[in-house]
Amino acid sequence: MSTKNNPRVGPLAARGGEAPSLDVDGLLRDPGTQVIVCCGSGGVGKTTTSAALALRAAEMGRKVVVLTIDPARRLAQSMGIEKLDNVPRPVPGVDGSAGGSLDAMMLDMKRTFDDVVLAQASPEKAQSILNNPFYVTLSSSFAGTQEYMAMEKLSQLRQDSRKSGRWDLIVVDTPPARSALDFLDAPERLSGFLDGRFIRLLLAPAKGPARLMTSGMGMVTSTMAKIVGAQVLKDLQMFVAAFDTLFGGFRNRAQQTFEMLQTRETAFLVVAAPEPDALREAAYFVERLDSEHMPLAGLVVNRATAGLDGLSAEQAVAAAERLESHGGSASAGATAGMLRLHADRMRRVARERRLRQRFSAAHPHVPTAVVPALSTDVHDLAGLRQVGDLISR
Repeated sequence: MSTKNNPRVGPLAARGGEAPSLDVDGLLRDPGTQVIVCCGSGGVGKTTTSAALALRAAEMGRKVVVLTIDPARRLAQSMGIEKLDNVPRPVPGVDGSAGGSLDAMMLDMKRTFDDVVLAQASPEKAQSILNNPFYVTLSSSFAGTQEYMAMEKLSQLRQDSRKSGRWDLIVVDTPPARSALDFLDAPERLSGFLDGRFIRLLLAPAKGPARLMTSGMGMVTSTMAKIVGAQVLKDLQMFVAAFDTLFGGFRNRAQQTFEMLQTRETAFLVVAAPEPDALREAAYFVERLDSEHMPLAGLVVNRATAGLDGLSAEQAVAAAERLESHGGSASAGATAGMLRLHADRMRRVARERRLRQRFSAAHPHVPTAVVPALSTDVHDLAGLRQVGDLISR
C-alpha cells in the first residue's frame, strides 16, 4: 500500500522539508484500526511507544491488548503489573470511564510453541515432540523462533478477539531483533529450515522409487552420524517425522497472519531515534513495508532534543567568548559555561532536524510524530500518559 493517499495524515502538509504530521489520535479512535504494529531497530523505544499508545487508546474507549516482547520487562513495571506472562492480564489504574479496557502480556516463545503443538497434535504425538531434545532447542533458542512465535501469538489474539469480542485493538511491540526486518521474515525463514532439502531427505520414504536412494541415504546418514553423533541424528529424525504433520498448519497460519498484516485493519508504525543509524534502518523498513504492500501509518521519532527559544548556537558561543575574553568573576565563567551548553543543545536540535528532513526528502509522504526526550525514565501509568500526550501533539 502506498502512503501517498494515507488518510491518517494530520492537517499539516509536508512543506519546507518537514514531514506531514501523523494523526495519532485519529488512528487510535478509528474502529477500522484493529492491529497496530510498532517496529524498528532495537533501543529506540518501541516498548514504551507501544504501551503509551495502548493506554491512550484504552482511555479513549477502545478495548485493547498489548503484546510485548521486551526482554527487560519494563512494560510490567510501567503498567503496575507484578508479572507479565503469556496470558493477557488486566492493567490496574486505567481510566475506563469511556468504556475502554487494557490487558497486557509478554510473549513466552516456548510456551506459545508448546501450546501450538498441544492444540494441533494428538496427545501421544504432542508428548513425543515436546520431549524431543531437538524440539527443546528449536523452541527456546533457534534464530527466528521468537519472531515467528510473535506472529503466531498475534494470530491467536486476533482469532480470540473475533470470537469473544474481548478486544477491538491489538498493539504489538515487535521483537528487539538485530534487524528490523526479522519480524516479517521469520515465518519464511523458519519454514525454509523445516522444509529444507536435508530435512526432506530425512523424511524420504524407503519404498517405491525411493529404494534407489537407500544406499546413498545410508552414506549420508552414516556421515552425519559421525559428525553430529548418532543420537543427535536419531533425535532429529524422530522430531522431523513427528513434526511433519504439523508443518502445514504452521505454514498456513503464518501465511494467513502475513495476509492480515496487509489489510487496512492493520497499521504499522515505524519507531526510530533521531540518529543516523536508526533513521537509516527506519527508511529501509518503510521501503520494505511498501514493497510488501503493508499499511504504513507513519514514523515516530523518539527522544528528540527539545529546542529552546532565544539565542541561536552561534549567538550563544559569541556571548560566551565575550565573557571569557574579559576574565571576570566566577559567576561570569559559570554563565559562559551555560551559554556553551545551550549552544551544544541547539546544535543537536539542528542536527536532528536535518536528519529528519533528509528522511522526509527521501520519503515525503510518510507522516511523522516527533516525541521530545523526557528528563526521567517512564516507570508508571502517569509517565505513559505523558508519552501518549507527546506522541499525539
